[in-house]
Amino acid sequence: MKIIDLTHTLYDDMPVFPGDEPPEFYSICTVEEEGFAQKKLIIYSHTGTHIDAPAHMLIQGRSLEEVDVNQFFGKAMVIDCGGGKKDRIELGDLLNYKDKIQKVDFVLFHTGWSKYWGSQSYYEGFPTLTEEAVQWLCSFSVKGIGIDTLSVDELHSQEFSNHYALLKNNIIIIENLTHLGKLPQDNFLFSCLPLKYKNADGSPVRAVAIINQ
Repeated sequence: MKIIDLTHTLYDDMPVFPGDEPPEFYSICTVEEEGFAQKKLIIYSHTGTHIDAPAHMLIQGRSLEEVDVNQFFGKAMVIDCGGGKKDRIELGDLLNYKDKIQKVDFVLFHTGWSKYWGSQSYYEGFPTLTEEAVQWLCSFSVKGIGIDTLSVDELHSQEFSNHYALLKNNIIIIENLTHLGKLPQDNFLFSCLPLKYKNADGSPVRAVAIINQ
């Protein structure tokens, strides 16, 4: 068995969604002074590699602690979207994967955009799914979709149509994934367990792929 980490490390000047504040880490206790180490973290719920819950966008949408824990784990596949050369992921790019999508719980989109993590380019022109492609994905019984970009919607979207469509269909969203290029196309497990806190609209996750060898 091989486990591949698909998660960006959290740090104080890391990339965040425009308008959000980067996380802050305060050393409260140290091994040298108190005999043990402890930090205080101040962090937005949609920082780094994270999950969006229905409560992120929907009035009376379920928060993460209300979501069955089984929804954060399952069979997965990767769709290679051309190494970041396309600005839109269209329905035509997905149709050939229909049979495989029917057999998995998670569809992960490898755009290659995570190579820009930490630079201004990460925010500019990242690929997104078309509304038609999202509506088609909503016809499947998947638990979630993940992508290696900042958002499933365009940066300056005011409608968040992809978020709404997915979350209304109880499909969780995992954003800011990385290392998707290290995965096989299918036949692996995906885990994205969030923090369990009350009224959670989102949470950083430690996303991993589990590959049987």
